[in-house]
Amino acid sequence: MKKSDLKQLIKPLVKECIHEVLLEEGLLSNVVSEVAKGLQGNLIVETKQKPDKRLFNEDLQMKRKSNESRVKLQEHRKKLMNSISKDAYNGIDLFEGIEPMSNSAAPQGAVDLGASGDAGVDISSILGHSSQIWDAMK
Repeated sequence: MKKSDLKQLIKPLVKECIHEVLLEEGLLSNVVSEVAKGLQGNLIVETKQKPDKRLFNEDLQMKRKSNESRVKLQEHRKKLMNSISKDAYNGIDLFEGIEPMSNSAAPQGAVDLGASGDAGVDISSILGHSSQIWDAMK
């Protein structure tokens, strides 16, 4: 018997069996209903809640306290700067000729040796008189 002859004999039998199992015994309807149940269980429902007024009030109180503390800190700094004014230290300006540090930071991993225009501290006199310094430290 050839393969094609066997196929012609078996195909109608297999088709009838599958038709009987799927439709007459209700297997197809069971599969469809199970799939539908599975899809309904995975629905996501979003519910929006109104913001809690108590949390909103607490947030406002925190902001007010933060602003109050910032104002107090600024007033304290102002008082300190006024105490170091011209009347303090017999009229000597302690910060005369001093410039604020720049905010430029060294790149990550690099050594920060200060501003490039800053000459630093001259230590040449230490090296020239090192023996005298060491004798003085004994």
